[in-house]
Amino acid sequence: EDLIAESDEDFAWLCTDENMAMGMCYTSGTTGEPKGALYSHRSMFLHTMGENAANALGVRESDVVLPVVPQFHAMAWGLPYACAASGADIVMPGPHLRPQPLADLIATERVTIAAGVPTIWNGLYHELKQNPRDISCVRALVVGGSAMPRSLIEAYESQLGVNVVHAWGMTEMSPLGTVSIPLKAHEELDDAGKWDIKAKQGYPILGVELRIVDEIGRELPWDGKTMGELQVRGPWIISQYFRRDATPDYMTADGWFRTGDVVTMTPDGYMTITDRTKDLVKSGGEWISTVELEGAIIGHPKVLEAAVIAIPDEKWSERPMACVVRTQDGWDLTAEELQAYLGERVARFWVPERVVFIDEVPKTSVGKFDKKVLRRQFAEGTLG
Repeated sequence: EDLIAESDEDFAWLCTDENMAMGMCYTSGTTGEPKGALYSHRSMFLHTMGENAANALGVRESDVVLPVVPQFHAMAWGLPYACAASGADIVMPGPHLRPQPLADLIATERVTIAAGVPTIWNGLYHELKQNPRDISCVRALVVGGSAMPRSLIEAYESQLGVNVVHAWGMTEMSPLGTVSIPLKAHEELDDAGKWDIKAKQGYPILGVELRIVDEIGRELPWDGKTMGELQVRGPWIISQYFRRDATPDYMTADGWFRTGDVVTMTPDGYMTITDRTKDLVKSGGEWISTVELEGAIIGHPKVLEAAVIAIPDEKWSERPMACVVRTQDGWDLTAEELQAYLGERVARFWVPERVVFIDEVPKTSVGKFDKKVLRRQFAEGTLG
């Protein structure tokens, strides 16, 4: 209201074409150099309508929205525009991204929708367990950027009573592409069944098309089992990067964007990200999903964070290595204890022979695990 009151009634709007660029964000560069993604007035308007749909994030006038993501990261996931369109209040955390001030902010401002990456919510969970606050105001804890482990979803919902909404998208998609909200067909499921649904990245929101393909571009079935490369298209998805030609490494000849994610799709349209193509471990000809293995590791009560990378191996070509951050109370966790725990939860050949304990997993400016740093530190070297 203050901004509107102080504005000039004769302000000359610069937009004369809805296809003009209104902003640009750079990719986070977790798998290569950052690249610029341009957004037009039209694409951001349509993205806002899709994001605010009832079966998406559904931001409404009565909401208080807290985007715990920088504005330079895919326009803070489009949430400032979603709030402006719906009339919702927006709370900006500024530099206060540590668990304790974040918990205070949510409780004080009575936040109803909070959005952030799993590392943020992992830290917040441990803070709330040690120093409880009243966060009953939160109707949706939105998680994106990378997959949240099912164990953390279960902990939030069963112990704190917080509804977790998994979402997925990319800078190139403005960014929202899918959300994971149980449908009416899932109403008869018990809590464990619903957490299985919520651990997926979800169904495409209105306007987004998905397909999965094999190595030569043939479409694969949505059977919940077959893994393939995810490709997307839609009115707010880029057709090329800023000042870069559209090349086959990221755009197909028929206009689909190649995400670099390996996924499965269920018959009812729920997507599960198995891994990034560059993060998969190929051991003895078999694929190991670092996403699933990390989720299993984080399920251990003495583990705070975990990142899995591929390391060269003379016999198997590659083997997984786990880089693990222990909780304060879990200082005595050993590699052998963790390996025994994993042996009961994943395939035997998935269990990493090498487990290293580190103080913190390196992160990008937007809170994603920076596995390039770990690879330089641990994985580059001789076979052994």
